[in-house]
Amino acid sequence: MRVRRLTLGMLDTNCWVVDDGAGGPAIVIDPADGAGEILDALGGAPVGALALTHGHFDHIGAVRELVAATAAPLLVHEADADSITTAVGSGGAPFGFEVSAPSADRVLTAGDTIVAGAVALTVLHTPGHTPGCICLLGDGHLFSGDTLFAGSIGRTDFPGGDMAAMRRSIARLAELPDEVRVHPGHGPETTIGRERRVNPYFPRA
Repeated sequence: MRVRRLTLGMLDTNCWVVDDGAGGPAIVIDPADGAGEILDALGGAPVGALALTHGHFDHIGAVRELVAATAAPLLVHEADADSITTAVGSGGAPFGFEVSAPSADRVLTAGDTIVAGAVALTVLHTPGHTPGCICLLGDGHLFSGDTLFAGSIGRTDFPGGDMAAMRRSIARLAELPDEVRVHPGHGPETTIGRERRVNPYFPRA
């Protein structure tokens, strides 16, 4: 599995382009902004899916242009499916960001698999930051969105946030092996093992 990061938009959101490294179709995770930059990174390769880790405005800014350019299906968890279609639902309106996306082509639930060529990612439902937050796990890589960051976790004080749910989600992620590489929605990459050592939100024995 090949993993490439593009840091995009005013909030420095990480967009992840995942493929087999051999010309197969890609999964674009959180196309935050800069559709042209994402398309340049793809280099004409087909897109099997546009997958959202959650419905916040800073993760969906390039969705409309990418859907038009690639005809790839848009995927989001069922609990955030309605929120992406309006600037109010996506959380951008209060900050002056009129950002929304088309309705999802496929709504996801826990345990679903997103497949593009040789790449397969399993959906982990990890509510807390939003009701429909997900992480995507495959081949030793975890795309953690705004659930887990290096040394921290996503905020729970926005509408739909829930600290109790977030703690349960982090406890589930803590069950993953130490060597799993974590690719978050913002900030640097990390590993589950590192977070087990340094993240104050990880459960302690």
